[in-house]
Amino acid sequence: MKTLSDLDLAGRRVLVRVDFNVPMDGGAVTDDTRVRGALPTIRAILDAGGTPVLMSHLGRPKGAPDPAYSLRPVAAALDGLLDAPVVFCDETVGDQARACVDGAPAGAVVLLENTRFLAGETSNDDETARQLAALGDVFVSDAFGSVHRAHASTAGVAALLPHAAGRLLEREVAFLTRALDEPGRPFVAVLGGAKVSDKIGVIEALAPTVDHLLIGGAMAYTFLAGLGHSVGDSLVEEDRTDEAFQLLERFKDTLRLPQDHVVADAFSADARTQTVTGEIPDGWQGLDIGPKTREQYANLLDGARTVIWNGPMGVFEMAPFAQGTLAVAEALAEATREHDALTVVGGGDSVAAINQAGLADAVTHVSTGGGAMLEFMEGKTLPGLAALD
Repeated sequence: MKTLSDLDLAGRRVLVRVDFNVPMDGGAVTDDTRVRGALPTIRAILDAGGTPVLMSHLGRPKGAPDPAYSLRPVAAALDGLLDAPVVFCDETVGDQARACVDGAPAGAVVLLENTRFLAGETSNDDETARQLAALGDVFVSDAFGSVHRAHASTAGVAALLPHAAGRLLEREVAFLTRALDEPGRPFVAVLGGAKVSDKIGVIEALAPTVDHLLIGGAMAYTFLAGLGHSVGDSLVEEDRTDEAFQLLERFKDTLRLPQDHVVADAFSADARTQTVTGEIPDGWQGLDIGPKTREQYANLLDGARTVIWNGPMGVFEMAPFAQGTLAVAEALAEATREHDALTVVGGGDSVAAINQAGLADAVTHVSTGGGAMLEFMEGKTLPGLAALD
């Protein structure tokens, strides 16, 4: 991919696809991690004498303006992080948007309204891509979390303007490529979350290449059910148990399942809990990996030289079931600090968990892409990246 240094940015309108799909509460940004992630690219464009014209989606509006999904609060958050004025455009495309961009003062940053207010955004409509491209002289892709989507603002615009990857996208691709193509050994992958169905492709791609693949979260109970174990009232994808069993048979030397579990009699932070080894009684559900599993997984991670982690080990949002996820976060931080391991964390819940643990700065790289990271690990073609080749 071309990078920012391959483009002449001086005096040019630089249309930048960023990922400002941030959590909001009461019209205010509650986590500005993704906004901060875009700052190196924005500052590089300003330093080169260009005008950044930022576009992003927020939430899932239905192809029409919806005040609940306006990016105006994000403009305010960005303004507080930059030593440059931020101009917010109430329109995404058209004459009003062009006047807003062209009228921006020198040294300013422009943020367009939500791209998903456009009916043709998610269908990668040609005319929508042309309208967006009319607002820039060059295009920079810097939204790794959206490159697995063939949208007008991620792929369509790239076909119409000189283009390059931004600093964030360049960093994401570099770390994931290094982890997957040139891993230090032992190479350990940690996969969690609720559904096996979301991770089958990743397991099939990673299991032949890693030394250990550690399974946690609710998806572990689909595997255990596939082996014929009693899992009580734990979440199980009944239509995936045979497939899970086949994966275990194919990769029995690599896949690791929890030995013990923190179980509860209800899905609640106030529920009665106990730790069980092996079978889970009826009326109880597994909500976290148990202490033996935490120790085993931490030991395997401690000796690793490359680690990829996607998905929590339990319902970490509830304090009684957070210890497994916290143990993984601490083990990654230890491997990074003590053994200079390459540690990459991705997926919304994993990122939230490592931030909650206060360890985001203690690992090598925290990815901004959940679905994009999974598809990258599967070896799929990501339309937003392919458009930059």
